Amino acid sequence: MAIPLVDLKAQYQDIRTEIDAAIDAVVAETAFVRGKYVDAFERAFAQVIGAKHCISCGSGTDALFISLRMLGIGPGHEVITTANSWIATSETISLTGATPVFADVETEHYCLDPAAVAAKIGPRTRAILPVHLFGQPAQMDELTQLAREHDLLLVEDCAQAHLASFQGTTVGLFGAAGTFSFYPSKNLGAYGDAGAIVTDDDDLAMRVRMFANHGARPGDKLDHQFEGMCSRMDGLQAAVLAAKLPHLRAWTSARRVAAARYGEMLASIPDVTVPAVRPDAEHVYHVYCIRTPHRDRVQQALRERDISTAIHYPTPLPLLTAYERLGYAPKDFPVAMHHAQTVISLPIYPEITSVQQRQVVDAIVAGLRKA
Repeated sequence: MAIPLVDLKAQYQDIRTEIDAAIDAVVAETAFVRGKYVDAFERAFAQVIGAKHCISCGSGTDALFISLRMLGIGPGHEVITTANSWIATSETISLTGATPVFADVETEHYCLDPAAVAAKIGPRTRAILPVHLFGQPAQMDELTQLAREHDLLLVEDCAQAHLASFQGTTVGLFGAAGTFSFYPSKNLGAYGDAGAIVTDDDDLAMRVRMFANHGARPGDKLDHQFEGMCSRMDGLQAAVLAAKLPHLRAWTSARRVAAARYGEMLASIPDVTVPAVRPDAEHVYHVYCIRTPHRDRVQQALRERDISTAIHYPTPLPLLTAYERLGYAPKDFPVAMHHAQTVISLPIYPEITSVQQRQVVDAIVAGLRKA
């Protein structure tokens, strides 16, 4: 049997009755844009995260852009972010008119390295944008301290880290705003694009909500206070997410169990480095990423056994063609470069079985034997 990287069909089968009922209700009421289903999800997600406000929007990318824009980030500013992430993290900085400044990552935890950030802070720096990559919280005590010392904004990219926490605080609550993606493959995924911003700042919450709805005052869609954009979560996505949300803690626990099984199975295998969990952190394993110097042979062995994998990410952000204008070189990001050449993401999802994981590990061993 094939083993997918993510098994959304298994998840649907487990909660099919709830999902179908949620979708049917939205269709029956034709509640397709905003409305009570969106409002209900926003309240529920804010409560789960522990935030005062949750403002839904069209995608995790929109959540980042809107947050940065409404915090005043724009031309002439620099925002320091990680060299290792999906391009949404950095392109949203550019879309505000600001310049992304990339810093290297930690060897073991993959997230933004606070020491590298400190070295990049300059007179034009306005904000720090850490990513809780793979579900691992970034080193938020040190990053928060840097932001305070230099009077910088802190915006968290939590796209892969629903319910992750650091020193007892849920990610998304450390900075001015936390942004989430509900892309279907995320730990909490919609059936299309969707995103959200969480914040405890009343004024920011109002401005974000207005900007995402053409700058209109809440309650009066024709009262446009300023120019904004159209970035709204639709009723179907909200209903699906609301149906899934009560299962998120159990799914997260199941991911941790699966990660622990992988760790035990892979512990004695040479040339394999398993994920290290940061002290005082709760990892949620959106991605289970290992490193091996024989990555290509391992991936081929997995492919031959119909086991899906991914590489997160094959090229560090600053070395993409999109950022040639910034003049970075591979030597500027030695850790991110090493990761790009050695990482491979294994199948992980709440429903994965120990038998499936054993098949994955056996394929890894077979690939290493060819090395």
